[in-house]
Amino acid sequence: MVKISDLMQMEKHNSDSPSTNSPPLSKPTDEVTTQSVNDSWRNRITGVWSNATGRLTKLLPVEQVAQTAVGWFSVSDEQVAEILETVRAELPTTEALLIGKPQAGKSSIVRGLTGVSAEIVGQGFRPHTQHTERYAYPSSDLPLLIFTDTVGLGDVNQDTQAIIEELVDDLQEETRCAKILILTVKINDFATDTLRQIAAQLRSSSPDIPCLLVVTCLHEVYPSGTADHPAYPPDYQEINRAFAALQQAFAKVCDRSVLIDFTLEEDGYTPVFYGLEALSNSLAELLPEAEAQAIYQLLDRGETGEQIGNLYRDVGRRYILPFSIMAATLAAVPLPLATMPVLTALQVSMVGLLGKLYGQTLTRSQAGGVVSAIAGGFLAQAIGRELVKFIPGFGSVIAASWAASYTWSLGEGACVYFGDLMGGKKPDPKKIQSVMQESFKTAQERFKHIKR
Repeated sequence: MVKISDLMQMEKHNSDSPSTNSPPLSKPTDEVTTQSVNDSWRNRITGVWSNATGRLTKLLPVEQVAQTAVGWFSVSDEQVAEILETVRAELPTTEALLIGKPQAGKSSIVRGLTGVSAEIVGQGFRPHTQHTERYAYPSSDLPLLIFTDTVGLGDVNQDTQAIIEELVDDLQEETRCAKILILTVKINDFATDTLRQIAAQLRSSSPDIPCLLVVTCLHEVYPSGTADHPAYPPDYQEINRAFAALQQAFAKVCDRSVLIDFTLEEDGYTPVFYGLEALSNSLAELLPEAEAQAIYQLLDRGETGEQIGNLYRDVGRRYILPFSIMAATLAAVPLPLATMPVLTALQVSMVGLLGKLYGQTLTRSQAGGVVSAIAGGFLAQAIGRELVKFIPGFGSVIAASWAASYTWSLGEGACVYFGDLMGGKKPDPKKIQSVMQESFKTAQERFKHIKR
């Protein structure tokens, strides 16, 4: 039986073979122009497609392939879980443990780094342990940032030692995420003994995990009559004195410290995220390069949704390729129109899988709706290409190449669709159609070299 996982393994084997010309599939491929890279793609596609075709035709007579293949291309929950785990291992994910009293600005830091609204942040936090809550951005399946917030830290009725033990367990849990401690303290709060105690024990248990002191709510100590933020960094005596005292208090537990004042729009301060650049620079200096770069991309407010979408799109391409290969294999069956239902089922499975990658759980009916919504005029072209099979000699080869190209472009379009949703935007049909047209042209160049 030909399975998704089998073909993904074939593709992985080809991509792992020693070759100086083979680029990793996670790299963008829209503008590949060099001859060496083109050759690499042709060799990889031809090899995988030939293997798949050979195995498929050996298993069943040609006449039965179109009738039985639909069940082969469904993606089980176990396969999706395995794929998500593989992708999670490759994403530059950062887990930030936010430690501070209530109203110290922890949720504001989440808003500043992700760009989501206060309402979404509030709804996004979910209980993690008895004393912590978690918020994953942009999705819990494939997060780039994971925020773990301590709850009840300022409550005298809470068991501080129990909170510490839970945080220690969280820090020592084996994950592939880069981790960082973020201590949030209001600039006019000097009752920090409990926070220092917690930070000291956490650093003692996990000395390799960096710690950043973030001093917040600067406007609360601005001189009387100050209506807006000054140029950053603020040079007020009240702030300088308080900041110096807090830096000294946490000198033994924190690697760096930074001043911020993240407010709401209705508060009237400009900018709303005062000190955001300083915060991002401080995080970047304490985090590995890949994780730091991901944060910088997230902070590009004008392109946040697009950049997140592109990051996931590059990951999605490695799963679009096996589906395209299978589409070519099925389309090569010389039975006009018989393979259309099978190809449709295959493409619906692909869109459902890509939705999972982007944090969107779809039923097969919903995935089919997405295919219909983004495919546009390609459907008429698909039927036309099926009729080409009546031409003796080369009809099936043309249909196979076209089916692979169309499946590739459909996958690219689905990535843009889901990327817009992930970025909080309404999908743009014109943008999706444009991406599909360009992807289809590029894929035709790649797949035209496939031979049976």
